[in-house]
Amino acid sequence: MNHFLNAPFALWLQAVPTDASGQTTLFTILGISAIGMLVAAYLARFVLAKDTGTPDMRRISDAIKRGAEAYMKRQNRTIAGLAVVLAVIIYVAYYLGKGETQLAARMTISFLFGAICSLAAGFSGMWVSIRANIRVAAAARSSLGEAMQIALRGGAVTGIAVTALSLFGVGLLFAFFDGVNKPQDVPGQIVAFGFGASFVALFAQLGGGIYTKAADVGADLVGKVEAGIPEDDPRNPAVIADLVGDNVGDCAGRGADIFESTAAENIGAMILGVTLYKVFGLSGILFPLYTCALGLIASIIGVFTVKLKGEEDPMTALNRGFFVASFIAIGGFYIAVQQLLGGNLWLFGAGVVGIATSFLFVFLTQYYTDHRYRPVRFIAESCTTGPATTIISGLAIGMECTGLVVMTITIAIFGSYWMGIQAALPGVSSLSSGLYGTAIATMGVLSTAAYVLAMDTFGPITDNAGGIVEMSKQPPEVRHRTDLLDAAGNTTKALTKGYAIGSAALAAFLLFSAYIDEVKMVLSKRLDKPFESIPFSVDIGQVPVFIGALLGGMLVFLFSSLAIQAVGKVAQTVIREVRRQFRDNPGIMQGTSDPDYGQCVDIVTAGALKAMILPGLLAVSSPVLVGLVFRNLPPAADGTPMGACAVAAMLMVGTITGILMATFMNNGGGAWDNAKKYIELGHHGGKGSDAHKASVVGDTVGDPFKDTAGPSIHVLIKLLSTITLVAAPLFL
Repeated sequence: MNHFLNAPFALWLQAVPTDASGQTTLFTILGISAIGMLVAAYLARFVLAKDTGTPDMRRISDAIKRGAEAYMKRQNRTIAGLAVVLAVIIYVAYYLGKGETQLAARMTISFLFGAICSLAAGFSGMWVSIRANIRVAAAARSSLGEAMQIALRGGAVTGIAVTALSLFGVGLLFAFFDGVNKPQDVPGQIVAFGFGASFVALFAQLGGGIYTKAADVGADLVGKVEAGIPEDDPRNPAVIADLVGDNVGDCAGRGADIFESTAAENIGAMILGVTLYKVFGLSGILFPLYTCALGLIASIIGVFTVKLKGEEDPMTALNRGFFVASFIAIGGFYIAVQQLLGGNLWLFGAGVVGIATSFLFVFLTQYYTDHRYRPVRFIAESCTTGPATTIISGLAIGMECTGLVVMTITIAIFGSYWMGIQAALPGVSSLSSGLYGTAIATMGVLSTAAYVLAMDTFGPITDNAGGIVEMSKQPPEVRHRTDLLDAAGNTTKALTKGYAIGSAALAAFLLFSAYIDEVKMVLSKRLDKPFESIPFSVDIGQVPVFIGALLGGMLVFLFSSLAIQAVGKVAQTVIREVRRQFRDNPGIMQGTSDPDYGQCVDIVTAGALKAMILPGLLAVSSPVLVGLVFRNLPPAADGTPMGACAVAAMLMVGTITGILMATFMNNGGGAWDNAKKYIELGHHGGKGSDAHKASVVGDTVGDPFKDTAGPSIHVLIKLLSTITLVAAPLFL
């Protein structure tokens, strides 16, 4: 083991580094991440110390907890098995393809470590949420403010723990592989950590998304539309499965998603930092991790400042915390630039562009999914003329929203690229300086990731709390308090999806640039030529390149189709089961007998785990097959290997298509959902009206858009980037 790792951790601690300030920076990063995990443990203890309510409330909460934990155990076993198989393939491919034992071992270890950490991140998200829900419901009996504080701090356990774990994992691996003394080699060796995280996140998001929406669609169509009973009614056999789905999809899935985002984007920025080593040294490589660590501190402060004032809207208090975290993150960026990048204010400006971009993503998502604004009210108005016009208007809004989102991404990338060029780094090409500016902007977007994930997890916690209150027949004023929190939670879930696709867009460009640099570095070593002299062009006029681009666009559509079909198929089994129970046991509707909740939970669990395999394997295998198939073709006119060019085209067009598709699905689905909630507030006839029934149809169509396919495309985009980074040497 010592032979191929070449740098045991104990020896690294004792070594005299070539860059003492770099070792200090690395220790600071690891120390802040450890403090973050301690803060997460404190918040978990704070939440768990709260009252757990009445016996009826605990009975429902326990059923949710059992269902969620059973699903997660089966899902994690499935993913772990697939990860082990892929780890063996990675080792064999590197060993046989390149004959490098050390590189093969390090890639395999990085992949497995990333996968393990991602599994832990997802589980931590769900573990807290299924225990916080009952405590929020109990607190809502007496105080809206206390209930909100418990919900946010429960969500913050996930946000802080996931971000700290990602930071700690990358930093520890960098140290373990002796990155302080070999900083130009190690970032390329730990890239498989990001791939392992992306691999787990894809299956976690897919499986959780299929589970939550299949249960939700089944519960809504039979319960609301056919039987005419309210949401979260205890007579609905699928209601527990629906509440379980909120946790395994929105908590566990999103936790793994944010984990892989921070890990992959940090590593991608570190690879770009290698190209600027002669300017900043080790500091330029560690800068992404350092800014992430300072952003973690900003998010922690933001969480502790959130407190409801009087009768204000809970969303106002949550936004206030986000503003606090963002402004502190700007200060942290300034400190990091002063300490590590020589105080270059143009590079600081690129970071501010990223932070401002995260604000714009949140605002644009709110505009298209909040019932206070035109798009949702337009859909609600169309519900008065039936389901067909509801679907038409929702599709139109989903397509419309891509315009402003793409313009925001365009301005952010161009602005940060221009600032990078203006930084005028000595001895570095304008292209490399500009690309590093975009990397810094991506770090700016991610600087408040912990707070954003806390808001995201706040949503399913409050949703579950509302279900517990409804099913345990609490007084109307208690349900009113949880409805206020649930409304804020629906908004935060929509906002974080907008944030996720925005960060994925900037990250994909960053990782695409890192892929090009990785290919050029491999060729530079192989050909013994300077890095700057290695060409890399992606000429769409070349037949293999055009084919790769076409396959990249197709992949997004086929992947989305498989994910949505999976929701439909599993939902059909749930619908048949709910109908059977209503038919065979009339006492359920009369309230004289209990439904069999466990049967629906088992059906959705088995269906989701089976359905997630095919789209997941499609995403993992496609870029590798393209690279290997075109590898042996003649190179491009400038000598660039054709396999690497074809994969670059697939990555580029797949990313662009994925950004558009995810934006369309996330915002379109969210707008349908909130149009229904707007009508339920009493507009256009309110609950039970024809407009309400049409809105339920729209919401049902939008469910797999916004909670299954859309969020999974976020991960798909980054998975394509990380797997091409890992496999790049095999395409040459």
